[in-house]
Formats: sequence, structure tokens, C-alpha cells
Amino acid sequence: MTIVPFEARRFRTTAAYYSRYRIPYPDRLIERVTERTGLRSGDRVLDLGCGPGPLAVAFARLAGADVTGIDPEPEMLDAARENAAAAGVSISLVQGSSYDLGPDLAPLKLAVMGRSFHWMDRPATLAALDEIIAPGGAVVLFSDRHIAATPDWRDALQQLSQTYSPEKSAERQLRRAPEFGPHETVLLRSPFRNLERIGIVNERVIGTEDIVGRTFSMSVTSPQALGDRTEEFEAAFRSELAALSPDGTFTEIVEGHALIAFRD
Repeated sequence: MTIVPFEARRFRTTAAYYSRYRIPYPDRLIERVTERTGLRSGDRVLDLGCGPGPLAVAFARLAGADVTGIDPEPEMLDAARENAAAAGVSISLVQGSSYDLGPDLAPLKLAVMGRSFHWMDRPATLAALDEIIAPGGAVVLFSDRHIAATPDWRDALQQLSQTYSPEKSAERQLRRAPEFGPHETVLLRSPFRNLERIGIVNERVIGTEDIVGRTFSMSVTSPQALGDRTEEFEAAFRSELAALSPDGTFTEIVEGHALIAFRD
């Protein structure tokens, strides 16, 4: 099974864009997961690869959980700290990665991950989580799926990313190759093999700035990845977006979903 090489500062330069422009996880989704997993106020939750803390903050705010967020990127932890303060909640934040999981984190009710599991050695991470998640606990993978975009700007972004960030684009293709395998396959071969999915579908109207900002939050097209071609890339992308929607308005239908993995 293919493993993406660990790169501690892969998301350097993206934190501000990530906080503001990434598609948010619906509160209803967090509430449904809280109900289904039996999470109670004060239960311990680990947000692994927490980024700027959208899940960590949400579980503290909506469920009253005792949340620890772990991320290798200092800029992300700074943003998570600011976002928690703005939401009026307290969370613990630790610089580290899935390679740093240990008994000091136990016992956990949940380990949640938002768009981060694919960066890890997935079988090793699940084996480590099995040691620190309490009986009756679970692993929950959060992500989103684009159902439709009108006008559809995603092909233009993919073409430009291949031109301006070929190395990172090739790495993305590695994660999409059959050899990488879906998360479900990895989970079914782990102790957390009892799988359920919860999805919430929303329609959103966004603008050019939202799309450009989201693009800069991605590892493939971050300012770090684009380097001195960042301005050239942005100008080319804005030109493509203007051609698709002269008034700068786009509509997207997105499913935010959670894959809940219990032990048998």
C-alpha cells in the first residue's frame, strides 16, 4: 500500500487561507456524529492533523468535549489557538504528528481527522490509535465531496496546478492511484472495521475570492508550493474564473461527510 512521504511543513503558508476559505463542516454533522458515537461533555477527543482547528473547536463548542489537537505545522497551531479563542472555547494544542501518538493521550473517546488521514501511514496510525482509544470509542474521518459546481472551475484549476506546481500535482495523483487504496479498505483491515457514514448536503454560493483563497489553502497550490510563480498562477487562474463567470458568482453543491469506524 502506497504511503505519502512525511513532510512536516507541507502546509506552511496556508493557515490563514485554510481558516477562512476551506469548506466548513456543518454543525449538524458534528451533532449527528456526537449523538451516534455517544460522546458526552468532558469526554476526550483527539483531532489528529488538526490544522487551524475547525473540528477541534466544533467538538469543544457543540459537544463540550475535552479536545486535544495535534499538528506538525506551527502556523496551523497558532491559527487554531486564535480560532478557539474567537469561539470562546478551550482546547489543548500539541505540535506533532501521527508518529507521536502515545499513551499520554489515553483514554480517548474519539480520534477525529479532517482531510488529513491520507497524509499518514494509515495502518500504523490505526494500530497506534487502537492502543489509546477506549472500549466503545471510534475513529471518525471527516471530508467533503463536490457534487456539482456551476460554472465548474475545477478543471481549470487542475490544468493550472499541473503547469505551475508539477511536483505537487504528481504527488496528488499518487494519492489518487489504485495502489493507494481508499480509506475504507484500510479501515476494514484494521481493528476499526465496523463502518458507517453520515452526510449533510448543502448548496453554497461563493465568489472568486473564495475560490482563489481556497486554492491557496491546498498543499498543491499553496504559496510555498508555487514559490516565485505564485503571482503568475493567481493572474492566470483569475482570468479563467472571469471567463467562466463574468460576475464572479459560482454555485456549488457539497456533501460534508463523516466516516465513523467502530471496533467490532
